[in-house]
Order: sequence, then C-alpha cells, then structure tokens
Amino acid sequence: MTVIVIGAGAAGLIAAGKAAETADKVILIEKNDIVGKKLLITGKGRCNITNSADVEDMINQYPRNSKFLYSALYTFTNYDIINLIEQNGVKTKVERGGRVFPVSDKARDVVNALKKYALKTNVTLRRDTVRSLTIKDGAVKGVKTAHGDLTGDRVIVCTGGKSYPKTGSTGDGYKFASQAGHTVIDAKASLIPVITEEKWVKDIMGLSLRNIIITAFNAKNKKVFSDFGEMLFTHFGISGPVVLSMSAYLKNIGSEKYKIEIDLKPALTDEQLTARIIRDFEKYNKKHLINSLGDLLPSALIPIIVSLSGIDAHKAVNEITREERAALVKLLKHFPLTAVGVRPVEEAIVTAGGVKVSEINPSTMESKLVKGLYFAGEVIDFDGYTGGYNLQAAFSTGYLAGMNAAESMEG
Repeated sequence: MTVIVIGAGAAGLIAAGKAAETADKVILIEKNDIVGKKLLITGKGRCNITNSADVEDMINQYPRNSKFLYSALYTFTNYDIINLIEQNGVKTKVERGGRVFPVSDKARDVVNALKKYALKTNVTLRRDTVRSLTIKDGAVKGVKTAHGDLTGDRVIVCTGGKSYPKTGSTGDGYKFASQAGHTVIDAKASLIPVITEEKWVKDIMGLSLRNIIITAFNAKNKKVFSDFGEMLFTHFGISGPVVLSMSAYLKNIGSEKYKIEIDLKPALTDEQLTARIIRDFEKYNKKHLINSLGDLLPSALIPIIVSLSGIDAHKAVNEITREERAALVKLLKHFPLTAVGVRPVEEAIVTAGGVKVSEINPSTMESKLVKGLYFAGEVIDFDGYTGGYNLQAAFSTGYLAGMNAAESMEG
C-alpha cells in the first residue's frame, strides 16, 4: 500500500513521517529544490515552531474555523512537536508570549530535524511537480506529474496557501481540491503588513519600536484590536509581529479606514510621563524642543513627534507651556496613524481561505467527497495569529492526515 504526500513543508514532512510508520511505501513529492523552503524564512529565519500555551487556550488563537482544528490539536499537541524535534537533535527554548524557537535560532536546524523524522527507509523524496489528481469511481488512485503518472492508494495534499509564492505556495492545492469537487474559499491575506494614509512613514522606514501597545478602531470608533509588542515602519506603512496580528482583525480594510493609536510609553502613566518630560526639559533647559527628546525617543522619530505636536521645533523648552506639554504627553500615549489597506496576498505570512472545512472530516482530515484524499496545513480554510499557531496547525493536521491515511489501509 502506497501513500503519496504532495508538498514537503511543515504539514507534508510530518504527514510523510507519520504515514511511514504504518504504510508500506510513502512517496513525498516536492517541486522545490529543497524541502521546507517556507519554514526556512519563518520567524525571521529563526522558525517560531509552536507556542507553549495550553491546547484549550491555543484553540482561541485561530480566528476562523478553530473548532475544525480541535481533534488535530489534541491528537498531536505543541508538546508532541517539541518532543519530536528534540528527539531529532534540536533543543528548543520558550520566549516572550510563549513562542517556541530552536536554541540555535536557526530555522535550518528545525527543517533538518523534520527531514530526519520524515525520510524513513520506506519514504521516497521525489523532486517533481504534480499536475493533477487521478480520481476514479469516487476514490483517489494517484497523481499525474510532470514526469509521469504515479499510483497511490491514498493522497495527502500539503501544498500550502498562496503566500510567499517563491517558496512554492502558488495555490496548486486549490486546483487539486477543485478537481475533486471541493469548494475553495478565495484566499485572502490574513497576517499581512498594513498600508497607512500617512506618507511620512517612508522617512523613518526601518525604524523598529519595541514594547509598544498598538490599538485599532473601526469606522464606528469601536476598538477591534489592542496588543503589546514590537512593530516596524516601512516605506508603505507598518509591519512587525504586533501589526501582523492586528491585520487579521481589519476585516473591511480597503473599503474602510481604521484609526490606529500607538502608546509609545505603555509602562508610564500620563502623570509619570509628564514628570519624565519635565525632568528632561530641566536637563536640557537651554535647548530647543527638537534637541531635548533624545533621552525619551529614537532620534528618527523625534522630527515626526515634534511636527505632529504643533509646537515650534525651535522653541526653547523652558518656554513650553503646560498645555503644550500636555499635548505632547497625549501624542506619545496616542500616536496616530490611519490604516487604509494591506499589502498583496503574496506578501502575507499566512493566507485565510482554502478548502472548505465542512467538506473535510476533522477527525481524520479525509475528504468527504473523494475516498482516500486527505488535506493538511494551510491549503485548508483556517488561519491563526502570530506566535507559532499556524505552524502548529500545519504539524497537527499533517500528523492526523498521515496517521489516518496509513491506518485506513489496515482496516
């Protein structure tokens, strides 16, 4: 009995390794020259493997179709993937927000551990491109590839979504799903950099802010998101971990603008920040405002803050009024931006959309429409927030698909 796995990414490597424990033969097909190409760039090349949260808390980190993932996340948990990676030679560590990384901070080590797990003696890694599925009498019989037809008793589709197409995620799995009669929800960007109305962002592109709180309000001034973390200014707007998380909540972005507020000093109350500014002004009492904020703010941000404050940049700090100082404090605690759009779906860390979950058995990952066809990973219509949740979902669904594809052959 043969299991064919299409795609050697996070889901595919786990699916192949698990299926190989039971199946006679596993063929793992990857169109890239290397396996785990997208894994290599996750977490800025460090690979945020998973999160240390309890499974029950983890389920709440998927804004769409979280219930579908229940069986998968409980069958193969975050601690299971940590143990698997450590058993294959890579130690892990937990960082802020429960994010789990390799101790080496090298994504390549994680890929090598997953390869070691996947490429058992009965697993063949084939460099090839799948063109279509072979389906007969309501059951999958194999695949047609660029180099010929392959026969298989089970096929697991682990092709990813549409983000980062250079890594191989070009929507192939959606084509296979459609061929099998599945409904495919249009892929949209989920975790994606945000475009702002303000053009001055390009003047400070590359500036990273740590330990800030960012809050988003919709057109009705209702708060839709608020979180603490790190962000980055870009030539088009803002990015960074906390911004990517926020983007999943900006539902009608493009047709609707969102008001963004950044608390640049969340550790200080208004009163404490006022006292801090008074101390700095006393320290630099003969200097102009533009030259007195270096202890408080990154130098690149100072001209922006001064301009937005409405205070003359060359006003001596000992002449600044109480009202002007209060306005400065308010600005630092409610630094404003206007979100007007997001970057193209190809730049998304994760895509929302994919194979409709109601057409997949959540306990096995098998298609309800075609016998022997399984799906795993980002090709399915679910997505999580940043923090290791998307990779965990890929690992868990891959494991469930691999286990059931192979076990179903025994029965």
